[in-house]
Amino acid sequence: MSVDITSPPRPARPDWLWHLGVAAFVLGWWLLYGQLVPISEWITAQLPVARHSHTGEAIAFFFYDVPKVMMLLTLIVFAMGVVRSFFSPERTRAVLSGRREGVGNVLAAGLGIVTPFCSCSAVPLFIGFVSAGVPLGVTFSFLIAAPMVNEVALILLFGLVGWKVAAIYLGFGLAIAILAGFVIGKLHLEGWLQDWVRDIHSGANTAGILDEEHLTLVDRYRLGLEAVREIFARVWVWIILGIAMGALIHGYVPQDLMVRIMGAGTWWSVPAAVLMGIPMYTNAAGVIPIVEALLGKGAALGTVLAFMMSVIALSLPEMIILRQVLTLRLIAVFIGVVASGILGVGFLFNLIF
Repeated sequence: MSVDITSPPRPARPDWLWHLGVAAFVLGWWLLYGQLVPISEWITAQLPVARHSHTGEAIAFFFYDVPKVMMLLTLIVFAMGVVRSFFSPERTRAVLSGRREGVGNVLAAGLGIVTPFCSCSAVPLFIGFVSAGVPLGVTFSFLIAAPMVNEVALILLFGLVGWKVAAIYLGFGLAIAILAGFVIGKLHLEGWLQDWVRDIHSGANTAGILDEEHLTLVDRYRLGLEAVREIFARVWVWIILGIAMGALIHGYVPQDLMVRIMGAGTWWSVPAAVLMGIPMYTNAAGVIPIVEALLGKGAALGTVLAFMMSVIALSLPEMIILRQVLTLRLIAVFIGVVASGILGVGFLFNLIF
């Protein structure tokens, strides 16, 4: 005679414990995020390398950027998972699609200006937008504007080359972000998302499950955690790989070679600068010293700005991470549209100045 022994169900955690846990997580996240620079510097100091050597720069960059992007991914995806529980994908698309899509592109590009993200740091919010059902073109406007046109880049450019160049850069950067996102949106390329992202975008993962009007706040916390588990598990390896490649390039920037190419008074110097910028990876603050050095050695302004825009809007590490979200065809469209705009800016600046 056998006796079935079943373990009793776990008692549900009280709601107040969930609220306390989320509050503690946000506070701990904020405190840790503010210490990433000294932590990365301390780790680098423990290694047998000179801090300001090429290797030291690459190591410090890696140990700062990896936790930064991972933390942003966790917080943003959790927050977007909670927000998505209030707005079904169908409702979100109804608000931001159709005749309002152009307005959505402008708003997304404007949001990019006030978010001081590098290209890889902007990817988590891009994933969150897509998972919430925001139109693809609108999300691309943010993805382009966030690294390329932000307050850090504008302030540093203002101090380096004056307000006129900074203002023109702002105008053209916004125009590229808005128009490129609008064009990509009109091409209706949602089918070129990766399958798992397309399922989220279409609401397939939540169909018949979400009744946003009757969910408790704890239910929404659980949905946020589930979104983190699902998305984080798919992209974390590629984030580390992309940033590792970016750190190596960041520590070994071939400045002398770039000066020789960008100082050439020929038409091909602008596309050559864009091609050189794509494999590199840094943020706006990191690329400005390179820009200053290049201008100081006689490189053309438009060529240097084209290089700067390609570094922070079309970096290879960013493409490695985006590969887990977008198909190669969609990445190619993204690169083609944005690179065309950057080339136009480079040629125009060289013509004007």
